[in-house]
Amino acid sequence: MKSLAELQAIKEKMKDKIILREGVGDIRVVVGMATCGIAAGARPVLNTLVEEVSAAGLAEKVTVSQTGCIGICQYEPIVEVFEADRDKVTYVKMTPEKARRVVEEHLKGGNVVSEYTIAGHKE
Repeated sequence: MKSLAELQAIKEKMKDKIILREGVGDIRVVVGMATCGIAAGARPVLNTLVEEVSAAGLAEKVTVSQTGCIGICQYEPIVEVFEADRDKVTYVKMTPEKARRVVEEHLKGGNVVSEYTIAGHKE
């Protein structure tokens, strides 16, 4: 059993991650976490997005959450980015490494990483 102080420390450590998933930022990042997405590796992608958004200081601007099946299972893991001033961007076949680049270039820099999008994907 953890002491009250240990539990409080765990709560504080995890606070940023919980806020990111529940936030109300200008940019909403959604990771497909249905069975197909999880089997394809969506959980590490989601965790990387949450950690990188927090590390980049984007917690006020970006909300990271999960959803069920997006409907294009052959492209899992899928990450969708919703912004008020532009069309939805759908990233496919994501990995933690790709997620880091999306945070840096798209979420932080404002530039879509075209080769990771469904339109830029080549079989």
